[in-house]
Parts: sequence; structure tokens; C-alpha cells
Amino acid sequence: MIKDNLPDAGVDSRGQVAISVSIFFPCYNEQDNVGHVVEQALAVLKKLNVDFEVIIVDDGSSDATGRIADEISRRDDSIKVVHHPTNLGYGAALQSGFKAATKELVFYTDGDGQFDINEMPPLLPLMTEYDVVSCYRLNRRDPLIRKVNGWCWTKLVCLLFGMEIRDIDCAFKLYKREIFDNIKLTSTGALIDTEILARAIRRGYRIAQKGVHHYPRTAGAQTGANLRVIYRAFKELFRLRSQIRSEKW
Repeated sequence: MIKDNLPDAGVDSRGQVAISVSIFFPCYNEQDNVGHVVEQALAVLKKLNVDFEVIIVDDGSSDATGRIADEISRRDDSIKVVHHPTNLGYGAALQSGFKAATKELVFYTDGDGQFDINEMPPLLPLMTEYDVVSCYRLNRRDPLIRKVNGWCWTKLVCLLFGMEIRDIDCAFKLYKREIFDNIKLTSTGALIDTEILARAIRRGYRIAQKGVHHYPRTAGAQTGANLRVIYRAFKELFRLRSQIRSEKW
């Protein structure tokens, strides 16, 4: 079941949500962004007064991302770092984040600072009714070619897998962690979001969709439009479709 256009969800009368949440940031060469996004996440989580952990996944960065992440972690016991010795790909970074998460819910957003973590708390109460909240970007602040490519990709994968997702690769998603005990992920590249949602829907998990604001990147470089990344995603796409169609639950 997929539910769209949800109203803002509130918290209880004390402004708290009685859950635990893991937040992680997949990062590749984000030395100018990682400190800010983690600091912002900590500020939001401490206001909520929930049980939490923050995870930084350094996907083999060639800049100072890994060193900065380790320095942040040494200052705060609630932060841990996962290092990939080499760049394994976006999907591999997400898989590492999900595996490292120990709390009831797991949320991720990219370490590039293009989303506002303050928009995460209203998603939490939705998890009493849903298993996944898959957000979509309001006024996406990317170059036109990336917006066109993103729209076409979403339409294609939804057609192939029978989904009705508005923004498949929006990096602002909240899951019940138990989902990842029940599905096996194979994608290590850009297909990862498609695989997770397609397998979750096939398993009968309930998905809500909600709009969040998107902001221009102020530092670092985007890698999603890399031709090698795109080729890899298409190569994985049709293999995944064949796998899912052949599986029986």
C-alpha cells in the first residue's frame, strides 16, 4: 500500500515521540559538508529527546571526509563511523548504513547538505501506520538535466516494477529497521533505492510519501550524473527486474 500527499504529522503533547532512531549519512568526498550535517542532526535529535545514534558512512573518500568523521565521533559517543577502504558505490554505502543501524527506525539522507534535517521529526509519527516514508523533493534545486533525468528514471522504474513512487531517488527516507532483516539487497550502485522499495512493496510493507524541501549544493561535487554511474544503474536495473519477477514469497 502506498499513501501520498500526507498532512504534517505531530508529536505527543510533550513534544516527544517514544521511539528510537538511527540516522546515517552516506558520504563521498564531503569534507566541507559532513561536520555541518552531523551537527544539525544532533541538534534536532537532542530536542526530540529520543533514543538515537548517528552514523557516518565514508565511502572511500579521497579527501578529508574520513578523518573529519573520526574526529567528530571521538567527541561524541552517540556518533559512529563506517569506513569503506575504497569507493564501493552509493548502494554499498546505504547497505553499510542499514547494517550498522541498531535502533527501531532508520533514517538516511545524503551528507551533501541539500536537505534540512528539521523536516525529519514530522515523519516519525507516521511510522505508527506505515513501514516506510519515502519523501519527494519540492522544487528540486538541481540543474535542469539532472531533474529531467531523475523524472525519466523514476517513471521507468515505476513502470518496470509496478510502483507509484513520486521521486524514487530522493535521499530523505525513513524505514522500520526490521525491513532489512527480511529483504536481501544486491545493488551497490544508484539502483539501491529502487531495489529497496520494490522489494518492500513485494513483501507487503506500507509506504507513505511526503514532500520535503530541497536546497542547492554549496560545497563538493555531485557524482550521480557520472556516465559510469548511469551505465551501472541500467545494467543492474534489468537484472533486478528479472530477479524480483522470478522470486516467490
